[in-house]
Amino acid sequence: MSPKSALRGFIAFGIILALVLVLKFDLARYLSLDTLQTQREALHQLQAARPGLVASSFFLLYVAVTALSLPGAAILTLAAGAIFGVAQGVLLVSFASALGATGAFLSARYLLRDFVQRTFSERIRAIDAGLARDGPLYLLTLRLIPAVPFFVINVALGVTQLPTRVFYWVSQLGMLPATVVFVNAGTRLAQIKTLSNVLAPEIWLSLAVLGLFPWLARAALTAWRTHQRRHRFRKPRRFETNLVVIGAGSAGLVAAYIAAAIRAKVILIERAQMGGDCLNTGCVPSKTLIRAAKHVHQTQHATRYGLPSHTTPVDFPALLRHVRAIIARIEPHDSPARYAALGVECVSGEAQIVTPYHVRVGQRDITTRSIIIAAGARPCVPDLPGLADIPYVTSDTVWALQALPPRLVVLGGGPIGCELGQAFARLGSKVTIVQHAPRVLMKEDPAVGDFIAERLRSEGLCVLTGYRALSARRTATGGVLCCEAGGADGEVREHEIEFDCLLLAVGRVPNVTGLGLEALGIAVSAEGALETDRYLQVLYPNLYACGDIVGPYQFTHAAAHQAWYASVNALFAPYKRFAVDYRVLPWCTFTDPEVARVGLNVTEATNAGVAYEVQVFPIAELDRALTDGAAYGSVTVLTRPGSDRILGATIVAERAGDIIAELALAMRHGIGLNKVLGTVHSYPTWMEANKSVAGAWRRAHQPAALLKLLGRYHRWRRGA
Repeated sequence: MSPKSALRGFIAFGIILALVLVLKFDLARYLSLDTLQTQREALHQLQAARPGLVASSFFLLYVAVTALSLPGAAILTLAAGAIFGVAQGVLLVSFASALGATGAFLSARYLLRDFVQRTFSERIRAIDAGLARDGPLYLLTLRLIPAVPFFVINVALGVTQLPTRVFYWVSQLGMLPATVVFVNAGTRLAQIKTLSNVLAPEIWLSLAVLGLFPWLARAALTAWRTHQRRHRFRKPRRFETNLVVIGAGSAGLVAAYIAAAIRAKVILIERAQMGGDCLNTGCVPSKTLIRAAKHVHQTQHATRYGLPSHTTPVDFPALLRHVRAIIARIEPHDSPARYAALGVECVSGEAQIVTPYHVRVGQRDITTRSIIIAAGARPCVPDLPGLADIPYVTSDTVWALQALPPRLVVLGGGPIGCELGQAFARLGSKVTIVQHAPRVLMKEDPAVGDFIAERLRSEGLCVLTGYRALSARRTATGGVLCCEAGGADGEVREHEIEFDCLLLAVGRVPNVTGLGLEALGIAVSAEGALETDRYLQVLYPNLYACGDIVGPYQFTHAAAHQAWYASVNALFAPYKRFAVDYRVLPWCTFTDPEVARVGLNVTEATNAGVAYEVQVFPIAELDRALTDGAAYGSVTVLTRPGSDRILGATIVAERAGDIIAELALAMRHGIGLNKVLGTVHSYPTWMEANKSVAGAWRRAHQPAALLKLLGRYHRWRRGA
């Protein structure tokens, strides 16, 4: 038995024993108002004869009663006033009640927290997040309002992540006003008929107002700070528009669309191309390239389908023309003409926020009630010696290549590096991926990263993990990347990797410069992103931000998700606001096979201490995967122990990005694997993978006793 289990058993035994003794010997009768009034003189005499013994015994009794959540704390508080007077009584009760409450808090933590965290993990995470932000204020308010039973507070907060020291000092402070009232009432014990006489209506009201005071004080302080920030900016009496959106990428387009849909006047400002990175240099061109590369790969390996293989060299300029043609077909969806028809005024130019109410574009000054900053991000160019002298591209500029590079080095083994690296290798480049981290796709489980790395290697890519780039230098044919890496013997050695082109894929940097943010005192995080609150508000009440400039997820669908919250909050605050919700946010890496995920994976659940069960379904057992010649990968689903509720899922499969949607829907609406299993899926389809993993979970949780009874029933029906 572990020490924690032993301690849990000891605490449970102590509480049960105390309750049994209280019930068996009716000890509660000694903690009644009648008993206290009857024995008042005897207690006075005992206290006069043995003051130290009585005080210490009273203190320990009070701690025990509150720690075990036994009834009688209110009577003991009155007794403190009757026996010791106001000063000593308040001193004893204040510390005894705080220590006892902390004891009950810790008992609940050891006995119940693991169970509650497992059973209600999603709700508890949300509560813990709120307590991390406002825990002391919540607890102080509850302590100051006597209508909330103290023992309920002790137990309820014990199952959260609230630090013990915070619970203790806030409890000590919060219980003090009610303690003073009760102890003072105890000095007039003979006049008290019932406990309701202690707290007159006006005292109840006073304590309730006192409980709300911290929140009112914080709101007043926030309002004052806001006023101090804005007082130097003149607020116009009239505004040209309700909303200015800076940036016409995924986030900005959605924000402008929503604002126009609810009949707000909105101006959308873009300095480059409408559609942003996603349309012009990101999702659309990269997925078009990946699809073409997959087709090349399939024709080169057609013998696996019983067909002749083809190894015709790729016409790279023609392929890029196809990429540009696809962009052109999608471009009207994001065009100024379409948005103008929706009621959005589209303005081209560099936007600068002059004040929280003024945005300047060229010679035009726009007055606006609210502003949404959706300026996006750009590829990170590392500070690498010699980089400026060599031929390199980023995910933005790779589309300007005139020819397929014979030797391509990809610096970075994240999603962009793996996706483009595999695509260029399939098109004919000799690709080397250089990754500083110990594996590719570091946000995924180690087994997933290792699987993708081996898949890439099987296609001829050189995947180097644990390699740190030191410098680069130009050569007659291209360049050389100098790296260092540890060998099997522990020695760190330098390596030189030659290339014709270097693709930088080491992340993206938010576009926070050139907007006038510094003059307004708007800070950025250590990662360079705009700092926002949970409503996506940026420092000033009418400034909001969304998309890649904010993070923490730099995905097109995450940007669109944030845009809804930013636009609604910008238009309806302070009357109504919504906190952005990231609880169920899927994403996908478009390698072959794809890697899609939603919720927790095994690594995150383990690191967070979240209890889980894991169920894995091999894609090799899926009929559609066999017919498509793609029988590799798996579906991994994490559930609460003993429950079919989904905590997270990771899918490695050819259509993983599509398959994950059903599990994301199930998580979002609290649908368990049993209902996924009970849903009819077309055959043969990739979506059957979800039904198969649900079936595997069901088989692992078969009711053994019921099945045994059913076996007997059927034997009886056979006459056996």
